[in-house]
Amino acid sequence: MDWRGWDKFQALMRREISHLATFNVSDRRWPMPFCAALASGLPLLVGAWFDHLDYGLVSSMGGLTFLYLPATPLAHRMAALMASAFGLCACYILGVMTHFVPILIVPVLTFIAVLVSMLCRFFVLGPPGSLFFVMAAAIGVYSPIEFLQMPTYVGLLTMGCLLAGLIAFFYSLYTLRVSAPQAVRPLPALDFDFVVFDSIVIGAFVGISLLLAQFMQLDRPYWVPVSCLAVIQGASLRAVWNKQVHRIVGTGIGLVLAWGLLTLPLEKWSVSLLMMALAFIIEMLIVRHYGLAAVFITPLTILLADATQLGHGSTNAILEARLVDTVLGSLVGFVGGLCLHSPGFRNKLGRQIRRLWPSRSV
Repeated sequence: MDWRGWDKFQALMRREISHLATFNVSDRRWPMPFCAALASGLPLLVGAWFDHLDYGLVSSMGGLTFLYLPATPLAHRMAALMASAFGLCACYILGVMTHFVPILIVPVLTFIAVLVSMLCRFFVLGPPGSLFFVMAAAIGVYSPIEFLQMPTYVGLLTMGCLLAGLIAFFYSLYTLRVSAPQAVRPLPALDFDFVVFDSIVIGAFVGISLLLAQFMQLDRPYWVPVSCLAVIQGASLRAVWNKQVHRIVGTGIGLVLAWGLLTLPLEKWSVSLLMMALAFIIEMLIVRHYGLAAVFITPLTILLADATQLGHGSTNAILEARLVDTVLGSLVGFVGGLCLHSPGFRNKLGRQIRRLWPSRSV
C-alpha cells in the first residue's frame, strides 16, 4: 500500500473540508435581514388577507429589490434601488411575454443573462448581482398565467418593488444614524474581459443549462438557470467549486427540511410567516456560509414557486424536481466556471469576441 499517496489524499481532503466549512466574518446586523424579510413577507400577508396567496407570491418577488440597497448616502441609495426595481420589472415582463412564445424561451433568457450581467458588472453592483433579475425572468417564463393576466401580474410585482423602496427608505434613515455611509465611488473604465467577455460566457452557459433542462423535459425548470448563474458567478475557480458543492449539499439537506415542513398542516397564514422566517435566516447566514444558507433557500424557493399548489400534488415529486434542477444547474455552472477561469479558453474566444465588438466601445 502506498502510504505517501494515502497521506496526500488525506491532506487534500482536510484542505477541502477546511475551505468548505469556513465561516466568513460579517458585520451584518439583524435589522437588515429583518427589513428584507418584511419587504418580501408583507405582500404575502396581504395576499393571505384577501385570500389570494398567488398574488402575494408575485408581489413578494418585488421585495427582493431591497437586497440591492447599497451602503451609500441616502440620495444615491434610493436612486440605485429604483434602478434595480426597474430592472427587475423589465426582466419579469420579458419573461412573462416569452411564456407565450415557447420557441424564444432559451434565446430570450440567454439575452437577459448576458445583458444584466454586463450592466451589473459595469455599474459594479455587489451581491446578489444579476441573480434575482434572471430568477424573476425565469419564474415569469414558467408562470401559468393567461395573456390578459399580464398587466395584473406586472402591477403586483411593481407594487412589491414600491413597498421594498418604502421599507428601504425608513431602514436607511435608521442605519445612517448609527453608521456613516460609504463614499460613492466613480465608475471604473470599461474592462472588456470582466464586463463583456465574462458576461457573454455566463449568459451562454445559462442558456445551455436551460436547453438541457428542456431536452430532459423537466417540469417548470426555472431553478436550473438560476442555480447555474449562482455557481458560475464565483470570483475564482475555488469560489465556483465551493459554491457548487455548497449548493448541491445544501440543497440535499434543505430538501429534507422542506419535506418536514411540507408534512405540516400549512395554510395561507402559516406559509406567509414561514417564508418570512426563512428569508430572515437566509440573509443572516448567506454572507457567512453559503452552504448553510442553501439549506434554507431550498424550502423558500419551493414555497415561492409551489405554495399555491400545496396539497394538490405529490410532495415527493416537487422535492425530486428541485433536486434535479439544482444538480443540473450547478454542474453546468461549474463547467462554465472552468471555462471562464481557463487562460487558454479566454485567449482563444476573447479574440473572436473582440473582433465582433465595436472598436470604439472598448
